[in-house]
Amino acid sequence: MKAIYFEAFGEPEDTLVLGDKPRAEPGPGEVRVKIATSGVNPSDVKKRRGSFPNLLDDGYIIPHSDGAGIIDAVGEGVDPSRLGGKVWLYQAQYGRRFGTAADYVVIEQARAPALPDGISFEVGAIYGIPVMTAHRCVFAEGDPNGKLILVTGGAGRVGYYAIQWAARAGATVIATASNPEDEKACREAGAAHVVNHRQDGWGAEVLKATGGSKVDQVVEVEFGANLAEVLECIRIGGAICTYSSAQDMSPTLPFYRMMFMDLTVRMIIVYAMPEDAKAQAIEDIAQLESDPEGGLLHRIAETYPLADCAAAHAAVEAGDRRGAVIINVQEV
Repeated sequence: MKAIYFEAFGEPEDTLVLGDKPRAEPGPGEVRVKIATSGVNPSDVKKRRGSFPNLLDDGYIIPHSDGAGIIDAVGEGVDPSRLGGKVWLYQAQYGRRFGTAADYVVIEQARAPALPDGISFEVGAIYGIPVMTAHRCVFAEGDPNGKLILVTGGAGRVGYYAIQWAARAGATVIATASNPEDEKACREAGAAHVVNHRQDGWGAEVLKATGGSKVDQVVEVEFGANLAEVLECIRIGGAICTYSSAQDMSPTLPFYRMMFMDLTVRMIIVYAMPEDAKAQAIEDIAQLESDPEGGLLHRIAETYPLADCAAAHAAVEAGDRRGAVIINVQEV
């Protein structure tokens, strides 16, 4: 089969190779999926750069955790009726070497949920990291209905979905954005208020937007960089659900201030989510995408052929895309 792989850490153009690799057979409880699309996420490019130093200890890596395609073989114990089913994939390259940047992937069947009716393979390759991360950030602290939820970086890959999950669940959402185009995207996703996180003292602007009410929960894209402003607008007993802190990877916490506010800080990554949280996210995705009043809004920034995987990685690393970056692997 054709696959993108890397055998060393470094720049995308220096490390990502297109070549032939063996096609595996599914074992017990596994399915083999003929890949149509592969999603490229920041965690994928970080792995290629060496964020997991031992990743290559057992040999080359086929990258990417997210994708979509059609089941073309099933292992022992898997219902044969799954053959030919359209699926989306998550965690394909976590705790294992071979991800979705290839013609085929073998994966445990639970990591290959059915693709909702009418949903494209391109959208299916977004569900794993962006949509499931956003779901966990919104629902990890219980029912969002009636809450004030702040989503920082609301036009980003995860923030855009967090706004939608929270608003659809009955929360009032305040988002941050830094330009009119991103503000428009946040409002289209369901934000009731948008403030500019480039503005000094934007935490006070959040309070102005809410009429002085402090927020119950924060979905946070830049934990270290934004913490000071978040503490100005979060209530006592509130929760910060954060999935990234790229600008300040070793933040210093005002411990006593946060302790006396009885705050919860929850750090979130799809890979380590409890299995029941993953199952609930999958169920909610299927339910919402089949809603006759309309499912989730999706944005695809760019698509690339498999041979241009290095360019796709560079696009994600540039960090200026609004929406998903997708590899079109093959027709299925």
